[in-house]
Amino acid sequence: MFRIPGFAPAMLLAMTPLVSMSLVSQAGAATAEDLERDSKQALTTLFRTSDFAETLSKSAKAVLVFPNMVKAGFVFGGSYGEGVLMRGSEVVDYYNSVSASWGLQIGAQSYGYAVFLMSEDAVRYLDESNGLEIGVGPTVVLVDEGVAKNLSTSSLKDDAYAFIFSQQGLMAGISIEGTKISRITR
Repeated sequence: MFRIPGFAPAMLLAMTPLVSMSLVSQAGAATAEDLERDSKQALTTLFRTSDFAETLSKSAKAVLVFPNMVKAGFVFGGSYGEGVLMRGSEVVDYYNSVSASWGLQIGAQSYGYAVFLMSEDAVRYLDESNGLEIGVGPTVVLVDEGVAKNLSTSSLKDDAYAFIFSQQGLMAGISIEGTKISRITR
């Protein structure tokens, strides 16, 4: 077994937050113009891979788009990214998305996600509560290929539908449950 003198597993555990913070700082600090461009490009990417997402966008009241989320973890983990709220093709506000987790996890990855807000009540909740915590408030359905096959625009009944796309890196599992979305200034 290869050992580095003076380097214990506890040191690796202690270094995990530092590595995570480094990745988080790379995911943030985008200018308003960068966020708008990247978010529009991310939606184009999503629409190329999911016809249902494009169809859904036509009846959505607004869309939260996070084009570059970064997630890292070793037992304790977290994710961070910045994005925009769009009404039609117009950007109306800026948000960040933050989550923390613990458990059997190791690795790092980047991904994008979009949340289609289907009612004015869901948009109003986002605005009045100064954010959104996924799993609290409006019902958010995470759409994967199986869910998309069983949905149609006539069967939509939930407040919001979320799509995860452009995953890169190695990390077991991904979820947006427990994610806090907050308004930021740009």
